[in-house]
Amino acid sequence: MNFILETLQVLLLSLWYNIESFIYFFVPMRKKNVAGELVLITGAGSGIGRLMALEFAALGTVLVLWDINQEGMKETARLAKEAGASRVHYYLCDCSDKTEVYRVADQVKREVGDISILVNNAGIVTGKKFMDAPDALIEKTMEVNTMAHFWTYKAFLPAMVANNHGHLVSIASSAGLIGVNGLADYCASKFAAVGFAESVGLEMLALGKDGVKTTIVCPYFINTGMFDGCQTKWPTLLPILEPKYVVKKIIHAVLTDQVYLLLPRSMYLIAALKKLLLWKYFVLLCSYLGLLIHVDYHNNFSLQRKLQ
Repeated sequence: MNFILETLQVLLLSLWYNIESFIYFFVPMRKKNVAGELVLITGAGSGIGRLMALEFAALGTVLVLWDINQEGMKETARLAKEAGASRVHYYLCDCSDKTEVYRVADQVKREVGDISILVNNAGIVTGKKFMDAPDALIEKTMEVNTMAHFWTYKAFLPAMVANNHGHLVSIASSAGLIGVNGLADYCASKFAAVGFAESVGLEMLALGKDGVKTTIVCPYFINTGMFDGCQTKWPTLLPILEPKYVVKKIIHAVLTDQVYLLLPRSMYLIAALKKLLLWKYFVLLCSYLGLLIHVDYHNNFSLQRKLQ
C-alpha cells in the first residue's frame, strides 16, 4: 500500500512541479535579498570572478575575495567598493593547497565572520590531450577544479548548517555534463564538481537544512581567455558565451535559488539527449556539435589559471 501511495504522490508532485515551471516561465520568480550577506568568491582576481564580485557588490553584500593574483584582487576590491560593496576583504590563497585553504578560512572567520554565500569559481585547464598531459598538470587540474571545493565546503559549511542559512555556488562547466575531446582531465574535474555539489545539496535536504541552498552552473565555453582558440561549429545553437551575460544569469540563479543553470539554454536539451541516447547516437551528436574536434588551447599554464 505504501508503494502505491508514494508512487501516486511522486506522480502528482511531478505534475505540480511541471505546472509550477510553466507558470514561472511567464511570471518572474521572487528574488531574495542578499544585502549584508558575507560572500566569498574564489578566483576573484579577474574574469568571471571579478564580474561576479561587482554584481554582488551592487547588491550591498560584504565581499571576501580569494585568488593567487594579489594585484588582480586589489583591482577587483577597488572596483567592488566603487560598485557599492559595504566592505571588501581580500586574501592571497592557493585553493589547490588544503592546508592553505583551511588556514586562510580560519583567518576569514576571525577577521570577517561566517561566510553565508560561497562561490567556488577558481579553475584551470591544461588544454592537452590525455596522453600528452603531464601528470603534474592533471593533478593540479583535479586539485583546483575539484578538491578545492571539498576544502572550502569543509571550512564554511558547518556555520551554514548551524544557522540553516547559506548558499553554495559551484561554477562548473558544460564539460561536467558531456565529455569533450582533448579535455579529459578538465571534464573529469568538472564532472566531479557537479556530482559533489549535487550530493552535498541532497545531504542538506536529508538533514532538514533546506535553508542551505545549492546552485550548480554549467556554461558552455566562455570568452574569458581560458579557452582561446576554441571555436563553435554552430554559433546559433552553441555560442561562445560573453562573460557579462553569464554573470547576470549566475546572479539571477542565486537570487532565485535556482539549482541548475545551464548556458546556453540549448544545453538543457543536449544534456537530456545524452542521457537518452545509445553510445553510437551520442557519438553522432558529439560529431554534429563539433565536440570531437580537438582545439589547441593555451598551453602556457601561467595563463591558464583563469576563472570559470
